[in-house]
Amino acid sequence: MHDALKEKIAGEIVLSAETGRTMRKWREEFQLSQRDVARELKVSASVISDYESGRRKSPGTGMIKRYVEALISLDLRNGGKVLNRFDTAKGDYLLSIKEYSRSVSLKELIQAIEAENISGIDEAGRDIHGYTVLDSIKAITSLGASDFLKVFGWSSQRALIFTRVKFGRSPMIAVRAHPMKPSVVVYHDPENIDELAVHLSRLERIPLLVTRMGIERMIVALERLGAD
Repeated sequence: MHDALKEKIAGEIVLSAETGRTMRKWREEFQLSQRDVARELKVSASVISDYESGRRKSPGTGMIKRYVEALISLDLRNGGKVLNRFDTAKGDYLLSIKEYSRSVSLKELIQAIEAENISGIDEAGRDIHGYTVLDSIKAITSLGASDFLKVFGWSSQRALIFTRVKFGRSPMIAVRAHPMKPSVVVYHDPENIDELAVHLSRLERIPLLVTRMGIERMIVALERLGAD
């Protein structure tokens, strides 16, 4: 699994139009400081800072490989807590999942899927690194607390999109109960919205969106979002 993950991260960095920004995104996903990575690579922290900010010429493939290996090695020494989230075996509750190669704003997401922000929470400053589309009924009835980690893919900074929503209470209760929080929750074509769902979204400071876009069209729009 680790080799496949290394290839995934390295490929995303190499193909990114903003190499440094993508390097920083992955370092932050692994909850590591520039100093942590620099120490592992035996370079100064300023070297990592210069790469990530674009002040230094984009690193070659050799440096990118070492950078990715440092992320994996450090996490393994920290108990593999981040790596454990990468087990995203697709159950029948998981309709679509993807990581973005760049950060996507909440405004971009709203426009892409023609959504309405019903929570009234400010849309500024929300970075989204991926999305997960779930069958809400199957997810809530089949996922245990530890299994719920799988829906976060490789980043908790993502849009959790629930289909087959009736009133929206159960998904927000599940989000509130779990320690990991998404950047945004989206209800796809709900029958109605329980006021409790909106109340919980405001308590958690997690924007709650509603979209009526067809599900296949929505997934296509989500897949295209964040492309370089």
